[in-house]
Amino acid sequence: MTNKKEKITFEKLREKFLAYNKEKVDVEKITKAYLFAYEKHFGVQRLTNEDYIEHPLNVAYILTGVFADMTTICAALLHDILEDCEVSEEELTEKFGPEITSLVVGVTKINKLNFTGENEAMIANHRKIIVGLSEDVRVIIIKLADRLHNMRTLWVLPEKRQKEKARETLDILIPIAHRLGMNQIKSELEDLSLRYLKPDVYYSIVETLNQTKRERDNIVKDMVNKVTSLLADHGIKNEVKGRAKSIYSIYKKLDTGRKFSDIYDLLALRVFVDTEQECYQALGILHSKYRPIPKRFKDFIAMPKTNMYQSLHTTVFGMDGNLFEIQIRTYEMDKIAEHGIASHWSYKEKGKNHSMQSTMEQKLQFFRSIIELKNTESNDEEFVDSVKKDVFKDTIYVFTPKGDVVELPNGSTPIDFAYRVHTEVGDRMVGAIVNGSIVPLDYQLKDDDIIKINVNKNSDGPNKEWINIAKTVQAKNKIKAFFNRNDKVTNIKRGEDLVAKELRKRKIAFNDFFNSENTNKILEELKCANMEELYISVGINKIPTNQLINVIMNDNETKEEIILKKAQTREVVQPVIKNDIIVKGIDDIKINIASCCKPIPGDRIVGYITKGYGITVHRMVCPNIRELDERIIDVKWNETIVKKYPTAILIDASNNDNLLLNIIAKTSNSSIVVQNINALTKGDNYLYEIVVLVEHKEDIIKFINEVMTISNVISVERIIK
Repeated sequence: MTNKKEKITFEKLREKFLAYNKEKVDVEKITKAYLFAYEKHFGVQRLTNEDYIEHPLNVAYILTGVFADMTTICAALLHDILEDCEVSEEELTEKFGPEITSLVVGVTKINKLNFTGENEAMIANHRKIIVGLSEDVRVIIIKLADRLHNMRTLWVLPEKRQKEKARETLDILIPIAHRLGMNQIKSELEDLSLRYLKPDVYYSIVETLNQTKRERDNIVKDMVNKVTSLLADHGIKNEVKGRAKSIYSIYKKLDTGRKFSDIYDLLALRVFVDTEQECYQALGILHSKYRPIPKRFKDFIAMPKTNMYQSLHTTVFGMDGNLFEIQIRTYEMDKIAEHGIASHWSYKEKGKNHSMQSTMEQKLQFFRSIIELKNTESNDEEFVDSVKKDVFKDTIYVFTPKGDVVELPNGSTPIDFAYRVHTEVGDRMVGAIVNGSIVPLDYQLKDDDIIKINVNKNSDGPNKEWINIAKTVQAKNKIKAFFNRNDKVTNIKRGEDLVAKELRKRKIAFNDFFNSENTNKILEELKCANMEELYISVGINKIPTNQLINVIMNDNETKEEIILKKAQTREVVQPVIKNDIIVKGIDDIKINIASCCKPIPGDRIVGYITKGYGITVHRMVCPNIRELDERIIDVKWNETIVKKYPTAILIDASNNDNLLLNIIAKTSNSSIVVQNINALTKGDNYLYEIVVLVEHKEDIIKFINEVMTISNVISVERIIK
């Protein structure tokens, strides 16, 4: 990683890249990308008063620190071209090819997203980031480098923006960096985020560390010399380095109530050896000389983390009784520990082509889970909720009886474990044994549990109740898929029957309707791969039969239009309101409901004395009575009302796909009745004024919230004319 104050030039970038990749053609392409970026960004400055080219140059240089391949370095140099310069995807593809362009497009999409605020847009953006992550991991690695350089220059932004960027980095990007195993970038991002989110805490830790730095440095230096000599005396070639504890990791430990003096690994060493066998030999030698602390030993070599991290961890009483945390690993393990998946780049080495994407698929259960989540039928909110639960939540590590490590989110059950092992194991599961004891299927697994799943080949399959017991979306989806497969035959038969019934109703011969030409047109129009898929869609009510038949019969009056026609011709009947509204001190007077604001029980109301027409009742928020103080009278709803009153809402939608059908469907489980629908026009959007009958204000609030969940609906509001 570069020193933050170091001036980065293209020559330094080129030199750093050549240190691990000497392919002439690769260097030429990087030079071409730099010159193109330099030309397009020429004359533009950042808020730091540096030339803009300094930013992509620094991003590319950061990536040489993780040995990025030529394609990724080029994409890093070009990553702001599409967003900030007048360059098209076509021009970029023509100059640099589809692979580099694809990465630049991916980074551009992520850069356009806004993560702030708890709203639907944020939820959708979360999904795009995660999906983009699983499409090509290099996109997110460039994004991490991009964010790291921006965080290094965050001082230039106002304090509010500093905190927003720091929070976004901590909540979204750092967990991803952790999952990718990119510890070096992750650690610096954490420290920088803390610096801007909690500057007082950050500088307090820095000051405390500085006060003890000289003393700690001397102790660590002496221990390094002792360990180096000790291992060398036993014939183990080694390198020992003092390891600085990150400020953020100290903060996390202090935040749990621990004191500085209680943090074991403020004094820390890292031991490098050549082979895995020497790691264990070095551990034994160190333990024979320095007494280890029980329960502080961890073997991540035999049981690697799912982000590929491997190392031996131990804490020992070192010189003068000081506690030292020591990590022992090979040089290759260190490369993976610091750079994670970024240590597997797709460049030629000894005649073989190592594909990082392939490594990702093989090594990281994380990405496999994300790809499965991406393909589910759930909506954006459910998707992000599941990602938070399955991916960003604390994880546990459990074992198969053979000792294989399985990573699961905290709170997982044997059902989740079974489906993570294999779909067939989950479908045929009849019980579970954890640590030698039979457990119920809703048992919450814990770290280091050993799980054996009992299966029966003759089992009828999972129980539908398992969907509620399982914690991971992966398991839930596989259970649903099982029942969907079983329901397939039933749905095909139901779809065939519904189509045949509709054709008979219209007196159309089945064979004449489904001739070769018509069948192809129907499948193409309704986007079905074959007749089986078509019948299933009809059987599960995804495609209405009249929509299918209208493809051929050109009867363009859709269900929505029929609903609209019926609703428009229906007369809006005002209810008789005698005794429903109480006027203090007056028993017998004519009372009318104002047609402008259409109040309903539960609304705060006020009466207006009209000339010759009694009292007209308005909502208190109605602008039509704001300046009529002289003839205003107190009124209130009778608490025993049981009838429905009409009120009007305005629905604004981006498109008309099944809109009215979906709105009507929202009334099916409520007491609300749609009385009248009036279609309006508004540019490219669709507006509907809908009069509904409701018993109480709470009903209309619930209905509005239900309608807002329809994907193409932009806004819903009650109308005051």
